[in-house]
Amino acid sequence: MNQEKPLTPREIVAELDKYIIGQDDAKRSVAIALRNRWRRQQVEPPLRDEIAPKNIIMIGPTGVGKTEIARRLAQLAQSPFLKIEASKFTEVGYVGRDVESMIRDLADLAVNMVKKEEQEKVQQKAKDMAEERLLDLLVPPAPRSRNMPAGPPSDLSVSETSQDSTREKFRQMLIDGKLDEKMVEMEIEQQQSMPMVEVFSNTGMEDMSSSLKDVFGKMFPKKSKRQKIKVTEALEFLHKEEVERLIDMDKVIRLAVQRTEQSGIIFLDEIDKIASREGVGSGAEVSREGVQRDLLPIVEGATVSTKYGMVKTDHILFIASGAFHTSKPSDLVPELQGRFPIRVELNALGEEEFFRILTEPKNALIKQYTALMETEKIGLLFEDDAIREMARIASDVNQKTENIGARRLHTIMERLLEELSFDAPDLDETEIQVDSAYVNKQLADISQDEDLSRFIL
Repeated sequence: MNQEKPLTPREIVAELDKYIIGQDDAKRSVAIALRNRWRRQQVEPPLRDEIAPKNIIMIGPTGVGKTEIARRLAQLAQSPFLKIEASKFTEVGYVGRDVESMIRDLADLAVNMVKKEEQEKVQQKAKDMAEERLLDLLVPPAPRSRNMPAGPPSDLSVSETSQDSTREKFRQMLIDGKLDEKMVEMEIEQQQSMPMVEVFSNTGMEDMSSSLKDVFGKMFPKKSKRQKIKVTEALEFLHKEEVERLIDMDKVIRLAVQRTEQSGIIFLDEIDKIASREGVGSGAEVSREGVQRDLLPIVEGATVSTKYGMVKTDHILFIASGAFHTSKPSDLVPELQGRFPIRVELNALGEEEFFRILTEPKNALIKQYTALMETEKIGLLFEDDAIREMARIASDVNQKTENIGARRLHTIMERLLEELSFDAPDLDETEIQVDSAYVNKQLADISQDEDLSRFIL
């Protein structure tokens, strides 16, 4: 979020409304949580550190917008955002991912985000420097003789002036694209293969592997080879080199760690999968509670070791979500429940919501498929009765089989336009009308056959 002009909760909800239909309570909760992050930054330091983020649990069936709300929120906040399934974690001591790995992943995302921002700042300077280096290759500077006196004689001045003139001519030709196909010889760094190292460890294997690569990368000198490449490729290569050279990676890492700690957002999906059901009994139940116990210090506030240094998790915002079909939030360990003070229930979606999802959002499915067909010079026109019929079929299939919410619409759209998508390049028509009759023709058999729709829709 731009701290100079932060969005108000009302503006955040308005932005979310562009992409997500309904779920007003959830939108209000995340909007307040996001605004509170900015409010905390305005508080004086002694008290600021005491203000903990108000973590949220979103409860609702699959496909109702839980993940989309969190994803859009992260875009509005311009914060490092990580979505991860809680069921991927295993208790420490078992083979699998440990909970601290999500903080390392979040730090990686923050570094990439800050690095990209810093790259944008130096693009023009890097472009100018790359151009000068390329001109040095195209118009090499005249060598100065060893016996040349210190004071430059007049004939040398004439030579230098002539070379400057030639250089400027080449510069203009470069700008005009007249040298694009010309070949130039230059040093190209070669990709080095790292030695194979087997790591015998239960947890953090990805992080250890990454750290070893960094260590070996510093130990072994980079090799380069002279190659002839086109001017356009050389300019692009030199530009990338200059961008990397101009970026202060120490500053990038410092800012990234700060951003991770102060504005990072972690979306823990499927948290209901690690909730213990009917008390603790079987090994699986014990393991689920073990994951919760490992997760607890991270959510409460801990210091995690990453390859960028230590990262504190005290002020990272955690948004958890789950369908809670066979369990309930109270099945989580009490300490973990206490770290998620805000609970929001999302509503199941019906026919009316499906109709709105197909038409209203900025990225509505109807708009997406219309744009795809326009690439084949075909205009798709969806009549209201066709969209209504699609919404009705989606709602019916969800009720008869597994309720997967709005995700059902993706399957229906693909099935509806499968024939058209295949034949589109060979069709002479420039406009195709999709009405309720067309929808029924394509989907009726499948939607009526419950067994078939269970596998296809």
